[in-house]
Amino acid sequence: MAETVVVCTYCVSPVPAAKTCLLCEVSLCDDHLRAHSKSVEHILHEPASTLANRRCPIHNKNLKYCCSDDAAYICVTCCLDGDHREHHVEPLFEAAKKLKENLTNILGKLIKKKEEAENEIRSLHLQKTRIQDNHVCVTEQVTVLFQDLRKQLTFLENQVLNDISKQVQQISDVVSEHIQQLEKMKDELYSKTCHIEELCNMTDPLTVLQGGKTYSADLCDTNVESNDTEQRHGEMFQCVGDLDKGLISVTLHKGLSDILIGAKEKLNVQKPSDILFDVKTAGKFLDVLGDLKIAKSSEKKVNRPKISERFQYSQVLSTSSFSLGQHYWEVETCESGNWRVGICYPSMDRKGEKSYIGDNNKSWCLGWCDGVCSVMHNKKVTDLFRKSASCKTVGIYLDYEAGQLSFYALCNPIRHLHTFTATFTEPVHAAFGVWNSYLRINN
Repeated sequence: MAETVVVCTYCVSPVPAAKTCLLCEVSLCDDHLRAHSKSVEHILHEPASTLANRRCPIHNKNLKYCCSDDAAYICVTCCLDGDHREHHVEPLFEAAKKLKENLTNILGKLIKKKEEAENEIRSLHLQKTRIQDNHVCVTEQVTVLFQDLRKQLTFLENQVLNDISKQVQQISDVVSEHIQQLEKMKDELYSKTCHIEELCNMTDPLTVLQGGKTYSADLCDTNVESNDTEQRHGEMFQCVGDLDKGLISVTLHKGLSDILIGAKEKLNVQKPSDILFDVKTAGKFLDVLGDLKIAKSSEKKVNRPKISERFQYSQVLSTSSFSLGQHYWEVETCESGNWRVGICYPSMDRKGEKSYIGDNNKSWCLGWCDGVCSVMHNKKVTDLFRKSASCKTVGIYLDYEAGQLSFYALCNPIRHLHTFTATFTEPVHAAFGVWNSYLRINN
């Protein structure tokens, strides 16, 4: 549908209008517009074919006021004689001015939000690019690591198989030597047996006596050697023996341990066994057992000296703290009772409501309470799953410089539970809380 062209009111032939004067209710071309009054009362507008929507439907006069009580646009007569006489009214230009001020504020806020959205989009694009770059880097590292592991495993496999082959060859050589000795002895015995059988079949006594005299001494030696033969056979089998499975097992254990230690060193991850409970921080109803790797809640008060480092509640920290690098440890948990595992600053309160791990801005943790697994920081709780899912053993990974603390359920397959992101401003300790339950640090 073609757009209606507004023409100049004063031109004889149709000339497109440049503006419409709302006061005079006429449309003007550029020539007539220059001669038109410049008074502020004359309001110039884009060319309009009709001005009916700018007139009062009751009095057919120009709309000049705004009634804020009825949110209506009215004429002079409406103000003086109409239903709006006692209402709060103001000229349209004043109402428009106020609205423009509000719109300007809204526009500023919208522009700010738009800029924030653009900044966030740029940040996400950068993060996406960084993740893709990290993906390439990490993939290459993992590929190189497994190539090296396969190479070392192949070398160890060949070494063990060669050792087995050498053992088999050595045993085979010893057995072959004994077989040769026995074959030679068997041939000698066969020869003697045949000769004696011939003598036994002879009828001439003199020939028998002369030929069999040489075997008289052998008869005594045979009685003696029968016992010696049994002893030699026993010694022979003991000498031959079997494959040295102990040597094979030790070689495998040593080789695999060296490969695993080397892989861990390349990953730059601290050993789980480096985490120990610090007894001087343990609460009065918490038992720290054995090798400082088991923490168990106690119904009876544990007699310990009152010092400032000690927690009021059943919580305990690690002896070591971390201020750089990547660290990993594993905690065996219990599905009964309540527990919390995570990290905290050493400056965290040791008494009062804010001394619970996760209930302040100085600690981050994963917790189990009434069959619900959650993560907590600064009293903000996020539920992860209920008792239907297993969380028997938890892996905790800390990257101090990156400001990341991650929790993993060590099931099959391993499941990522949650990652906290923060800027650490102090060294951090591994932190543990136990109520009607127990925790064990796995080696």
